[in-house]
Parts: sequence; C-alpha cells; structure tokens
Amino acid sequence: MSLPTRFQLSFIKQEQHLMLPRTSSIILTQNLYDILFQYVITPEKEEKLNYFINLLETHIKSKAQAPFSMPLSELDFLDEGLEELRLLNWAEIPVAVFQISLDACLDKESYDDEIDKICALLENLMIIKHYKNSDLVYVYPADLVRY
Repeated sequence: MSLPTRFQLSFIKQEQHLMLPRTSSIILTQNLYDILFQYVITPEKEEKLNYFINLLETHIKSKAQAPFSMPLSELDFLDEGLEELRLLNWAEIPVAVFQISLDACLDKESYDDEIDKICALLENLMIIKHYKNSDLVYVYPADLVRY
C-alpha cells in the first residue's frame, strides 16, 4: 500500500465512551440483548438496542485491532441498563475524536481510498477506530492493551 497524501488531524472533542471488555463472543451479544431488552420500553428504544447489538456483532466478527466502544450519550436510551453494562465489566473511558483533513482535492472514490490509507497508517502508530463513512477517527488512551 502506498503512503497517503499529506493530511492533518484536527482535534474535535473528547467523549466518555463505554467500552466492551476484551473477552467477547457472538453468544455474549445475544445474552446482552436479553439482559438489556428489559430496559427498552418503547419501539424507538428497541430500534436503538437492535442497532447497538448489530454494531457489536459486526465488531466482534471483524476481529478489529481497536476496542468496541460507544459514546455514553448514544447509550442513554438504556437508562438503568447502563449500570448492567458496568456490572458486566464494561469500562468508561475517555476517547478523543479527530477529523482527518486532506491537503489535496479529490473525487469521492479517491478521497475514500486516501482516508483508508491514512487510517491504516494511524493504526500502526496508535489505537484508533475509523468512524465509518466519515472523516472522523476515535483515538483511544495509550494505556489500553491492543486488541
């Protein structure tokens, strides 16, 4: 893979995330769904829970290098279910959000390819996760153990 074009990382914000423990499996996601389902009392909350579980399953199947986490603000719909996650060893961690800016003007396909190259480069330097279909990356604390 060739090196990416020149780029910049701009710090956007820091968020509190809830992070999946290292030991995980697809069976865990079904059990987690069963546990958390009791906290979703509206169709909208059930839809959000299904989205969360699908993201989790996709992450586990992908064998990703970075941990699975979500901003606490996106998990608020779980209400008391957040405490259940903490009891299941989900950790609250600070995650920095950075935006990738390219110095070149590219078409959509070339732009996406460059973002992928940049993310591959950054993954060798630090613990990151590309926020899909965007120019944002989550940067995890250095003291986390690499997956």
